[in-house]
Amino acid sequence: MKRLFNNNLSKILIIFTILYLLKYVLPQSFMLEVIILSIYTMGCSFLIGRVGFVSFGQPAYLAIGAYGTAFYLYYFGTNPFVAILVGILLGLIINIITGAFFIRLNSSYYTLCNQAFCVVSFFIFQKALVKYTHGDNGLWFLSRIDPTPVIDLSRTEGVFIFAFLVAVGVWLLFNYLMNHSVFGATCLCVKCNEEKLRFLGYNVFNIKWLAFIIANTITSLAGALYSLYFGFVSAGITAPSKAIEPVAISMLGGAGTLFGPLVGSFIFIGLKDIASQVISYWELLVGLMLIIVMLAGEKGIVGSLEGFLSKLINKHGNNEGLQATNIEGEVGSE
Repeated sequence: MKRLFNNNLSKILIIFTILYLLKYVLPQSFMLEVIILSIYTMGCSFLIGRVGFVSFGQPAYLAIGAYGTAFYLYYFGTNPFVAILVGILLGLIINIITGAFFIRLNSSYYTLCNQAFCVVSFFIFQKALVKYTHGDNGLWFLSRIDPTPVIDLSRTEGVFIFAFLVAVGVWLLFNYLMNHSVFGATCLCVKCNEEKLRFLGYNVFNIKWLAFIIANTITSLAGALYSLYFGFVSAGITAPSKAIEPVAISMLGGAGTLFGPLVGSFIFIGLKDIASQVISYWELLVGLMLIIVMLAGEKGIVGSLEGFLSKLINKHGNNEGLQATNIEGEVGSE
């Protein structure tokens, strides 16, 4: 049991199996939003928990992937797989360019610069490129998506299966980065002691740059999936007021943990869909829950539960070992 708990691959397979089965209990649209939002939040969680970068510019990177997909489907072609690839590539290019400048900043300057980038992106998509983005009216292209073989992305069921498989791939990638790679270890060193890492001969700039590119390209991937699911994109996707959401979800679930974004997204969407029917300001509940979780341990829900379960399993393992030792002693005495 202890070995199973410590095996992240087993936990990924178990949790995503449960997540897939939940679509037969909960509305499929609800589960699909949870999956896409968790992919969106994963990059932000990695930057906060493993690199020490708090970013309020995530809606901009989300919108880049969403508009890359939307532009292809609205103006150029009808193949959804190509559209997703266009969104990812556009996000990759923008992240390579912006990352080279943003990661030179530290702490609050990085945070504020990303917030400014989010505001600028909102203005560009809403005003400067209104001829192509149609501003707040948005681009509608659902009817232009062609059916695809094996997984039909013109249907909600196909989008769910594809997004689910993408999410599994993203979690396997971050599991490797955070737990089995030198790169993941150096990212954590950047957060804890950047000067010592530089003293040891590592190129800190390249480490932070690569972390920025990976995390925010995953965010652009979430934007491409978002665009494909709704068949619609407007400038509202990059509204500065939405910048706090991925940060709050990351902290709620557990920033830097493997499953924090998934748990945080599930709670966030659940409160949004359920609590909003009762009270208008459902965000208040999210804020209160975040305060309680952070005061309890500053590790988020997943971080706190992992610590509790580890102690429980270790205690159970020690009790089993003690019982086995007593039995062996009794047999030996006989």
